[in-house]
Amino acid sequence: MLTKNTFRSALLGCAAVAILGACSGADGVASPGVGAFVPAPAPVTPPPTTPPPPTGPAPGTPAADCPAGFSNVGTVSNRRICQLPSTITGNLVVPQRAGTIYSVSGRTQVGTDLGPNPLAPLAGGQQGILTIEPGVTIFGNSGLDFLLVNRGSQIFAEGTATAPIRMTSRQSVEGTATINSIGQWGGLVINGRAPTTDGCPVGVTPPNIACEAQVEGSNAFYGGNSPSENSGRLRYLQLSYSGFEIAPNNELNGITLAGVGSGTTVEYVQVHNSSDDGIEIFGGNVNVRNIVLTGNDDDSFDTDSGWRGAAQFGIIVQRDGGGDFGWETSSRGTNTADYFTRPTYSNFTVVMRPTTTRQAIVHNTGHTARVYNSVIRSTANQACLNLATAVTLTNPNAVSGNGPLYNSVFFSCAGGNVIGSSGVTTPQAEAQIALGANNVLNGTSTLTNGIVNGANENAVTATAFPTTLNAGTGLSGTNTAVTGFLTSVNYIGAVRNSTDTWYRGWSCGLPGETPC
Repeated sequence: MLTKNTFRSALLGCAAVAILGACSGADGVASPGVGAFVPAPAPVTPPPTTPPPPTGPAPGTPAADCPAGFSNVGTVSNRRICQLPSTITGNLVVPQRAGTIYSVSGRTQVGTDLGPNPLAPLAGGQQGILTIEPGVTIFGNSGLDFLLVNRGSQIFAEGTATAPIRMTSRQSVEGTATINSIGQWGGLVINGRAPTTDGCPVGVTPPNIACEAQVEGSNAFYGGNSPSENSGRLRYLQLSYSGFEIAPNNELNGITLAGVGSGTTVEYVQVHNSSDDGIEIFGGNVNVRNIVLTGNDDDSFDTDSGWRGAAQFGIIVQRDGGGDFGWETSSRGTNTADYFTRPTYSNFTVVMRPTTTRQAIVHNTGHTARVYNSVIRSTANQACLNLATAVTLTNPNAVSGNGPLYNSVFFSCAGGNVIGSSGVTTPQAEAQIALGANNVLNGTSTLTNGIVNGANENAVTATAFPTTLNAGTGLSGTNTAVTGFLTSVNYIGAVRNSTDTWYRGWSCGLPGETPC
């Protein structure tokens, strides 16, 4: 259901003050010269000095107050809780401070909706820019606590490999979250102005600025016709125990990217134990890389509504207690016949739980994926891949008149390699996979530590990305936003060998790594 909402907000400012002190001293010895003895001068007692003021609270104690612009709402686990304002306009910095932790309460939004057209913003809309410093932790108390970035606003959550930003639940902060904890707070939603197939008026074909819709979970609007728009940067971010069902089929995910453009940076990001999808993308042209998706209860990576970006270097590991598909890729929307979802995936390693009743990957409703250089493993009695609905194979915009195309993908699933369903026969699905090169069907997995390539995976020849990869992306000419994003490699899978450690230090919960 599409209904228009209008938001109003008040301007809130912020400031962060750090007090630093230092002192130094020096000793000297004077030479008496040669040929005579000169008595040493009487010792001088230095005047008393005042020690510098402390730079923060003593270790293990809460900060005394909160930065300007934040509400002091108590303490948790020996840290001062500083709550973000419900609507952030202007610039707000969330500083890393000793003895301080931050929280969101209810719908916490960055800016108010500025509409689909950057040249004609909605009257009354206001921009917000949220910057989160490395090492900051932000938590929610319940499933209705979530962070929303509206169209025309930005988030800059940039941690480092040694000081990632954490977004998590109160239970995680208190140390009571368990291996199967999910849905303890809402999550992160980013809405942009890039094209979508959703919400198009009758007779309007996407991509079109008139195509806009409300994203699930928040009911905030996304969409437009700005493929390269910039909603900010997410780097070295660990988001855990999120997701919440607002109503049936209306859920908050771990991270929702709706109509987000290719000018946005999303890399070195983990979603752990979301009750719904780990990352779900609705339309847009955003690219993502170096992502870790662990323990998510629904699909780990879900794409809909005309997404035309790329995803490279991804680790998906389900937990024993939950998980649906590794990928669910579809073209749900009101104009899918004209503007199919058309992403590119490369260098993924997908490891399914042993008791699943799902295939590792499902493509449906006309999704025209390109999948390169990846490893799919399932010890359950399920196939690796399910090609569903006849339109998935007959989409006229796909390469050679066919749907999903696979190259250099290593299938190792106890239930076989590929099946068809919902109007697609298994022989048709197998013929589609046969169009690609260097695929290994019914392979024997030699992954070590659950995710690191072994001899059999590294024996597969990688496939280079063709220059025609990005035709039909909705952009004029070649989509350099995708070709310039993808990194050429000579191996398959997300983790080449034991020296390939891009996921270490900032993520948690992977086999053999630090628990979450």
